[in-house]
Amino acid sequence: MALNKLRQLDSDSAGLALPKDDLRLEGLLDDDGQIDGDHYLHIRHLENGKWSVELVEEIEP
Repeated sequence: MALNKLRQLDSDSAGLALPKDDLRLEGLLDDDGQIDGDHYLHIRHLENGKWSVELVEEIEP
């Protein structure tokens, strides 16, 4: 099991890195391994110690 470190981003949020191999499988990276376009993820807290992360295909205006 790979472990990822939770990081402080600013005073209001923290971040977690997603592995590039996983992002590549989803088609979110260009040929240079950079994020290709704008993408949004919905993060839900499920229960103590568990979250889900889901790619949002369309954002309603």
